Amino acid sequence: MTTQMDKTNSITIAIAWCLAWGNKREPNDLVTQTRQSLNQRKELPEKFQEFMRQVQKLQQEEFPDSLEKLKVLPEKYPEYWNREIGLVYGGATKIKQYVFESSKIQDIRGASALLDRINLIDLPAFFNRNYATADNPNRYNAECNEVRAWLNKNFHKDINLSEVLIPELIIYSTGGNILAFCPAAFVDDLANAIEKRYTEETLTANSCAVGEKFKLLEIHFGLLREPIENTFWLDWYRQNYQQPLVQAYFGNLEKNLKNSQTEKCSNLAVAVEEAFADRKSFNEITTKLAILFHQRRSGHDYFNRPSRRYPPMFETHPYLIRDEGERRTALVIVQPPELPKESHFSEVSARKHLVGYKAKKGKPRIPEWYQNSQLTWKIPIIEGWVDKFKSFLKNNPNLAQKYYAGIEPEEIEISQNLSHIANASKGFVAYIYADGNNMGGYIQKIRTPKQHQTFSRDVELATEYAVYQALAHHLHPHELKNLNEEESESGLQNGDIVHPFEIITIGGDDIILIVPANQALNIAKTIGEQFEKILLKEVPLTEIAGSETILGCYETQSDNKPIEQKKIHRYKPIEAKISKCQLSTSIGVLITAYNTPIYYARDLTEQLLKSAKERAKKLRKAGYCGGTVDFLAMKSVTMISSDIKEFRKQALLKNLKPKLKLYAAPYTFHELGGLIKVIEALKEAKFPKSQLYQIRSLLERGKQTAILNYRYFRVRLKQGKPNLQEYFEEAWCQPKDAKNNGNLAPWMYDDGSLEDDKSDYPLFETIWRDVVDLYDFIAASDDDSDVDEIKIVTSKTEL
Repeated sequence: MTTQMDKTNSITIAIAWCLAWGNKREPNDLVTQTRQSLNQRKELPEKFQEFMRQVQKLQQEEFPDSLEKLKVLPEKYPEYWNREIGLVYGGATKIKQYVFESSKIQDIRGASALLDRINLIDLPAFFNRNYATADNPNRYNAECNEVRAWLNKNFHKDINLSEVLIPELIIYSTGGNILAFCPAAFVDDLANAIEKRYTEETLTANSCAVGEKFKLLEIHFGLLREPIENTFWLDWYRQNYQQPLVQAYFGNLEKNLKNSQTEKCSNLAVAVEEAFADRKSFNEITTKLAILFHQRRSGHDYFNRPSRRYPPMFETHPYLIRDEGERRTALVIVQPPELPKESHFSEVSARKHLVGYKAKKGKPRIPEWYQNSQLTWKIPIIEGWVDKFKSFLKNNPNLAQKYYAGIEPEEIEISQNLSHIANASKGFVAYIYADGNNMGGYIQKIRTPKQHQTFSRDVELATEYAVYQALAHHLHPHELKNLNEEESESGLQNGDIVHPFEIITIGGDDIILIVPANQALNIAKTIGEQFEKILLKEVPLTEIAGSETILGCYETQSDNKPIEQKKIHRYKPIEAKISKCQLSTSIGVLITAYNTPIYYARDLTEQLLKSAKERAKKLRKAGYCGGTVDFLAMKSVTMISSDIKEFRKQALLKNLKPKLKLYAAPYTFHELGGLIKVIEALKEAKFPKSQLYQIRSLLERGKQTAILNYRYFRVRLKQGKPNLQEYFEEAWCQPKDAKNNGNLAPWMYDDGSLEDDKSDYPLFETIWRDVVDLYDFIAASDDDSDVDEIKIVTSKTEL
C-alpha cells in the first residue's frame, strides 16, 4: 500500500499518531514533523510510516482460535502489548428535556441548532477540523479558531490540547455523540473538554463524556487480561456458552439460531466461533465505553475528573421575575415593538431564542435588545436546516424544479411559526418522528473502528438525504392566505411565500419534522423507502455525479429463508416488494391542529413511534426487514388524555364474538401506500362523505351487521362502486385461504400468528376507521403526485 493510499485511511493514521505520541504528555520531534506533513499534505516521515505499517500488520493478523495462539502475540508483537491508545466517547444526554423545555417553536429550533452546532462544528474543531459548507468552505474558519483558542485556554496544563489532536482521530461525530482516539495521556482532558463545552455554551444541557486507555492488541481482539493467559478465550467459551451469565454477554446462540430461520434481517451469530469473534473485537471496547458512559451519567465519580453528580442549576427567588418557562430568573425584559409582545428571558432562554432567530432568519444582525443587555455570550454562526435543504436542491436540479415550481428561491421565506406551516393544510400540521430499526443488532457485527466510521457516516447521509428527497418531492413553497392579526405579528403577511416545513432535528438515525398535515403520510412513507434505497445504493444521494456515496454493504444475505408475505402485508401481499436492506426506519405521525401544545404532541408522537417499532419487531418473525408507520389524526386536543395504546384497547377493541378491532395501524410502507390509494380513489369517485361516517358507525355493532350494511351501501352507490371494489375490497379484504373466493369487506382476518400474547386473537380488523380519520388529510391523486418511485437522474454516477 502506498503512502498516498495510507493517507486516505484515517483510522490507520489515527492509531499510528497515538503510537508515535506514546504515553507521555510531552510531544516529540516525530509528532511535530508528522503534524507539519499532514497540514501541508506532504510525504509523512519514514518513522511514522513504520508505525502505520505496524498498524496495518495488526489489522491483517488472523483471529487466534485458541488461547495458545493468543499467548504468542505479546511476544511476537511486544510493541502492541506495551503501548496504550486512548479512546473517548461522549455527547449530549437528556436532549429532549433541553430541546422541548420551551413551548415556543423558535426556542425549540434554537435549542436543537445549538446542540447540533456543538456536535458538528465545535467538537470536530477540537481536532483541528474546520466545518465547511457547500457554498462557502471557509465560512466557519474564524469560529473554529476561536473554539480551539477556548480549548487551549481551559486545557493547557503541559501543552495546548489542540496541538495533541488531529482530524484523523475522529471515528464519528454525528447524532449528538462523538467517538475518537487520542494519545493515552490526554484521555481525561479531552473528556472534560467535551463536557465543559456543552455546559459553557448551553448552560443547562446535560452532557457526558468518558475515556479509557487500551492496549493496541485490544483494539483488534477486545479486552485482554494481564498476564494474557488469564483471558477467557475461545476454548473456554465453547465449554460455557450455554451458561446464562455468558449468554448475557456474548449472546444466546440458541435464540439466534431460532430467529435466523425466519428473520432475514437478523444476521446474528449462530456459530460459537462467530459469536465469540463478534464480541472479542473493537465492539467490546465500545461496549465498555458505553457502560462507563451510563455510569458517569448516573453520577458515578471517576478519579482525577470533576464530579458530574451536581448538574448546573440556576435558582430563582419567589419575588423575582422569572423567564417565560418559569424556571429561571429573568435577566432581560424585552418590550414591543422589538418583539411582538413583552418577553422575559433568562440567559438560557435568551441563547435558545437568539440561535433560533438566527437559524430562522439566515444571517441577521444581532437584535438591539440583546446588544443593549448585559449578556455577553457571542452568538455563533448557525446554518439552519432550510439552508442545508436549499444547498441540497442546488445539487439536484430535477427535484429543485419540482419543489420550486417556477418560484425564485430568493422570494421564499422561512416559516416563522407553526401557523404558517398549517396554512398549507387548513390549520393542521403533522409531527413526524422516525427512528432506525435493527441498529443495535447491526452494530453487534461491527468489528473494526473503520467499520464503525463507515456505518455512522452512511446512516447519517441516508437519513438526511431521505428527508430532503421526501420534502422536495411532496411539498412546494406555499403562499400564505387568511392570516389573522396575531399570526401577522411574526413579520410575514398574506401573500408571502414560505417553506412549509420545520426540521427540528436530523441526527444519526433520528428525525423530527413538522409538515403540513395533507402530505404527512406521503412524506413519512417516502422517507422510510428512500432510507433503504439509499443504503442499498439503488438511488444516489444527489443528481450531481461525483458526489458522496454510500460505502458500506447493507443488503440482506441471500438464502432460502421463507418470506410469508401474507403474514406481513394485508394489502396485496403478492405484489409487495421484498425488503432487502438490513436497516430500516419506523415512524410515528401525529396529525393535529397547529395550536396543540408541543410537549403534548411530542409525547403522543413518541408513543406512535414506539407502537410502530413494536409492529416492525413482530413482522421480523415472518422475514420482514422493512419499516413501519403508526399514525393518529387528532382533530380535538381532548381526544386522548394520555396513553394511545390504552385508548385503542378501551375504545377501539370490541370484546364481541368474534372480537373486533376497529383500526389497523400500524402499517408497513407497502400497506400505507395501499391505504392512501383507497382514500385517493374514494375522493376521485366523489364517494358520499356521509356514507363513510355511517359505515364507520356500524362497525361497532358486530361483524355480520357491519358486512351486511357495508354491502347494502355499496350496492346502492350511484358512483364510486368500481373504485371501492378495486382499491378496497379486492386489495384489502380477501380471505387468507386462497381457495375461498369470497371477501370479508369491510373486515380483515388476523389469526394472531405473529403475537406472543394470543389472548385477544383471532379477531377481525378494518382499515375503514383509518380511512375516515385520514380522509380530510389526503389529496386526490393526479399525474404529478406519483409517490411510488422517486427517480434521481444521474449522468455518470455509478451505483
